[in-house]
Amino acid sequence: MFFWNLLTGGTEGGATTPTPEPTWWDQWGTWIIFGAIAIVVVVFMIFSRRSQKKREQEQQDTLDAIQPGNKVKTIGGICGIVVEVCPEDDTFVLETGTEASGKSYLKFDKKAVYQTDAVAPKKTEKPAEEKVEAPVEEKVEEAAPVEEKTEE
Repeated sequence: MFFWNLLTGGTEGGATTPTPEPTWWDQWGTWIIFGAIAIVVVVFMIFSRRSQKKREQEQQDTLDAIQPGNKVKTIGGICGIVVEVCPEDDTFVLETGTEASGKSYLKFDKKAVYQTDAVAPKKTEKPAEEKVEAPVEEKVEEAAPVEEKTEE
């Protein structure tokens, strides 16, 4: 009972003090705090989704850049060199092994790539077109040949 009275502001003898009227903060403060927290969560989710989409696009560009001759490591840990790429069904054929141990050819879905040395082409913005001025040709006047006077 003693702790309850301390928390609520009451007295020990059972007498209570009149409670003051609630202020605007007591009435609306909780809603303002909940609103601010909700706005922060929504903004965080928007930026998180943006960065996730950017990473997915970079990964897809890298997968699309895989060509024969690229080294690839699959999610299963199989390493090899791409021999053939089939864009219709989004697969590639991977060559593993050596001449001494025997080569194997395995067909994988492109989404099974864990690591590759393929580099996606960078998307560069086109620079503003610069006006190319035609070179100005300077007219060079040819000097008339100077006649040398000889004394006679």
